[in-house]
Amino acid sequence: MRCIASTLGEKRCVMAALGGGWFLALAFGVTLLKLLLMPTYHSTDFEVHRNWLAITHSLPVSQWYYEATSEWTLDYPPFFAWFEYALSHVAKYFDKEMLVIQNLNHASQPTVIFQRLSVVFTDVLFIYAVHECCRCINGKQGVKEPLESPQFVLSVLLLWNFGLLIVDHIHFQYNGFLFGFMLLSVARLFQKRHLEGAFLFAVLLHFKHINLYVAPAYGMYLLRSYCFTANNSGPASSAPVSPLPFQKRPLPCILGSKLLGTIQCPGQSSLSHCLLAVERSRDAGVYLVLSTTGHLSLFPLLFTVPELPIKILLMLLFTVYSFSSLKAVFRKEGPLLNWLETIYLIGLIPVEIVCEIVLPFTSWILKFPFLPLLLTSVYCALGVMYAWLKLYVSAFTGPPAARRKEE
Repeated sequence: MRCIASTLGEKRCVMAALGGGWFLALAFGVTLLKLLLMPTYHSTDFEVHRNWLAITHSLPVSQWYYEATSEWTLDYPPFFAWFEYALSHVAKYFDKEMLVIQNLNHASQPTVIFQRLSVVFTDVLFIYAVHECCRCINGKQGVKEPLESPQFVLSVLLLWNFGLLIVDHIHFQYNGFLFGFMLLSVARLFQKRHLEGAFLFAVLLHFKHINLYVAPAYGMYLLRSYCFTANNSGPASSAPVSPLPFQKRPLPCILGSKLLGTIQCPGQSSLSHCLLAVERSRDAGVYLVLSTTGHLSLFPLLFTVPELPIKILLMLLFTVYSFSSLKAVFRKEGPLLNWLETIYLIGLIPVEIVCEIVLPFTSWILKFPFLPLLLTSVYCALGVMYAWLKLYVSAFTGPPAARRKEE
């Protein structure tokens, strides 16, 4: 009875934290920041998506994947093409010229406003997914300050993620919308709604095929926790079934597979690890390494001078909060980083100073224009690979007592 009462108490704490205005305030605040970032620089991805709007709006379905007027041909799966088609019917009320295939690099003010707003609006799915994930996180007993609760910390780390802010709302992409499907799918798995989780992941694959590398982990987990369990209703159901690692810790395995996406965008992979970071101090340390390193690796995406203070300020604010909040959550469990990890992260500072301030004012930049990017990529790759390996070691070689408790 005590266990049941404790569980119910934790559930009430979670619902109070999410329904007491904190979550809505965080979501509203970050949405306002996204709107303020609308006038900033945008990359060629802006033209990519404008062209896809024009293709899906102007041509029959049979020609969508064959149109090659622009070099940025439609190369995403069908669901994303239909997503662009739906957006195009709203875009025509802002500027019809953006829907003309021949209008390459069209970037009128109404076009910019529409495309920026489309990213902000579709982030509603991401916000809802974060809310659902926070409901699945157990509250830590003895936490008196609501700002130190795992649910609040997780909400901030996800909603205010530095990588999503600069990649989606400055550089220009739709990663928040797509990552919403992933987080919502994981939340449904936690809620034992396996078919919904599997369906959402299948939908995600039809939006962006790069997520295919997560499929093996999903398949193994669903086989063990849903298929084998659901079919074990006969006389043989009493026979013991040896647990698989994927059954013991499904989230590290699924989200660990997501870390393979660090090759594409390491900063966004820290989003996956947020859910683990608020549960165990060991995973919090891995998250801090991955998040700090991955986010710094995104700096070369914003190479224009006006965006330099923006990315530095946002990075500092998010990093300081990450360290301070997770340290508060696990204040009784000692340091989150070892001496080697601390030295490595401190080394990011001189690397960034050399790449952003020193090299651009030397003659070396004329002979070796790729040198700043090379230094940043190599140094950050070491931290990302270290975090990925440490996550898998943690998932499969955790303390036996901890494993029994989790099972």
